Amino acid sequence: MTIKKFQGRTEEEATAKAKEEFGPQTVIMNVKEVKPKGFLRTFKTSIFEVTAAIEEMEQQSAAKAPAPLPPAPGNINIAADEPIAIPKPEPVKEMFATVENTWASSMGVQTAVPNTEEKKKESAAENNLEEKLESLQSLLEEKLSPQQPEELPKEAPVDENFKFIKMIYSILLDNEVDEKYVNQIMDEVEKVMKGGASVDLILSSIYQKMILKFGQPQPVELSERKPKVVFFIGPTGVGKTTTIAKIASRFKMEKGKKVALFTADTYRIAAAEQLRTYANIMDTPLNIVYSSEELNEEIKKSEEYDLVLIDTAGFSHKNEEQRNETKELIDRIPGEYQKEVYLVLSATTKYRDLIDIADIYKKNFQFKLIFTKLDETSCYGNILNMKLYTGADLSYSTYGQNVPEDIEIFNTQRIVKHLLGGK
Repeated sequence: MTIKKFQGRTEEEATAKAKEEFGPQTVIMNVKEVKPKGFLRTFKTSIFEVTAAIEEMEQQSAAKAPAPLPPAPGNINIAADEPIAIPKPEPVKEMFATVENTWASSMGVQTAVPNTEEKKKESAAENNLEEKLESLQSLLEEKLSPQQPEELPKEAPVDENFKFIKMIYSILLDNEVDEKYVNQIMDEVEKVMKGGASVDLILSSIYQKMILKFGQPQPVELSERKPKVVFFIGPTGVGKTTTIAKIASRFKMEKGKKVALFTADTYRIAAAEQLRTYANIMDTPLNIVYSSEELNEEIKKSEEYDLVLIDTAGFSHKNEEQRNETKELIDRIPGEYQKEVYLVLSATTKYRDLIDIADIYKKNFQFKLIFTKLDETSCYGNILNMKLYTGADLSYSTYGQNVPEDIEIFNTQRIVKHLLGGK
């Protein structure tokens, strides 16, 4: 008999791995839930370990021999009469209901059944979160100061810190931050929490980690070689045309730069007319191009301009033909011009769809991210999700239809504050 252990995120996955290697005759001898270790173990997902066995033909024929065959090297011997217990995995929806007692027991902290007074305290803690977020910047500056270790309180009640972390964890999930990214953030601040730090220091550390994950925004910057060529790509209806008009207006009206507008969106007449309206208001030329050759010819005629902004056709990320046309436009820009590509996404798009869109565009383009329609959603978690998923720099965010007002360079501090429950 050959015995081996297999692991998976679920019991079914571990069992499938066993049957894939051993075949349909696999015998499942034991199933064990392996709980994660560490201070934040209650926030992580358990894995399952299946002990599987298979009866080999040569071993069956030798079963009558006086001495059993020795096990194969590396195999695990389990007694035939070993009791087999199959623990039931704790439902995800019940995780937060039991996590406090589990953690408190392991730390030797006495817990009691929640009463009305405790609920009032938890409510007060949530109300105080907004006040704490207001002073995050000063807390961060103090944290980075050399004198800070002497000024901060050295210890805080463990149960208070735990309740606070649980509340932050829940807030991030409510804001639709992917759970794996929430766990990453919590893992990175684990050392701070182990040291018995104050709630303010923990919040400051989480805030700092999230700021670093968003990174420094990278807006459109002019190059020494004229013109700087900038493409805007993305699915239909995300607001590419309006975003281009806002950026063009900022450079022309506020910075006094010469801006030319191009559109390669020949599939929708309304798109070209919308951009033409903005171009007329700004007294900026608009060129409609139908091929990469025509685009390059028009760019050569615009060498006195500081910036060329190019609107591309909005299409489903599943439309391979139109995607290839856009790729050809971008790839065939002569190397003498500096070019950039900005993927425009809507903050209202579902996370699963955003991943599908990003997967397609990542295969063809190196891009920076612009998020639109922040005024149409109250959950900004997908912005952090896509930043971490794609690894692309963030640049702008838009929050309305007004040109040029409703756009700004991505405000990292404001978004992080919102994700942590602020306003």
